[in-house]
Amino acid sequence: MSALNFKHLRYFWMVARTGSIARAAEQLHLTPQSISGQLSDFAESLGVELFRRNGRKLELTDTGRRILRHAEDIFSTGDELLEIVRDQSRTSTTTFRVGCADSVSKLIACRLVEPALSLDQPLRMICREGRLASLLADLAVHRLDLIIADRPMPAHLSVRGFNHLLGESGMTVFGTAALASSLPGEFPACLDGAPLLLPGEDYAIYGRLLQWLGENKLHPRIVGEFDDSAMMQAFGQSGAGLFFAPTVIARQVCEQYAVVALGQVDSLVEQVYAITTERRLRHPATVAISQSARRELFVSTSSSF
Repeated sequence: MSALNFKHLRYFWMVARTGSIARAAEQLHLTPQSISGQLSDFAESLGVELFRRNGRKLELTDTGRRILRHAEDIFSTGDELLEIVRDQSRTSTTTFRVGCADSVSKLIACRLVEPALSLDQPLRMICREGRLASLLADLAVHRLDLIIADRPMPAHLSVRGFNHLLGESGMTVFGTAALASSLPGEFPACLDGAPLLLPGEDYAIYGRLLQWLGENKLHPRIVGEFDDSAMMQAFGQSGAGLFFAPTVIARQVCEQYAVVALGQVDSLVEQVYAITTERRLRHPATVAISQSARRELFVSTSSSF
């Protein structure tokens, strides 16, 4: 394979971003025929298929999606370099890439990474969300600086990474005021027979939550399971069912989703970890995140920082 043609890579990147050869041609001030030909040359030089047609639409192949992730990093860095050259007085900006496991509450993730944006040194944060296994693959090749997850890194994975416990919280049950007032009995007995929204099986809390319900002989009516906490809470806001969320964000959950807290379960604990390639945290952003987590968001927990 010959050396990478960055002009062809930019054409591919623009087509992938716009979803259309015609729209990419408009952005690049070229003809669609020119873009199409250059794209074919690029795919042939790499020896892979980049797109497949679905009706009139172009869809990225799995290989195309992987190449796109690298292209985003390349051209993002290139654009940043051009901005610095255009403005010599500009202070250099550090890029900080954070991966957030989709099993972590968005409210908690936001609270955790917020202190990194308050550093004296200008910081450009890139946040990505996905399943933990996919994020760990990106961490292994240094496409991420930090992962926020609800569990430590699995021991069987051959990824050089270190787990840093940021904190832990009990869980609280939430629901609309109308739904809460319709339930008979006191908490937690009122959960028996009540409609309940559960986090998906990928959540670390999932098994412990079911165990707690069983130990307390509670049999709610499960009306849905969700891989995304924000969607689960949105359904809770609509009155579809009760839902669990960490107690440390109870006030924000009530305010954002217009719900009330029915009761708190201190024995049902959710943990939040930072996973990095650093045995000891040194990056200013990761240090700010860990210090804020322990001092402000979570109760003190012992850790090996």
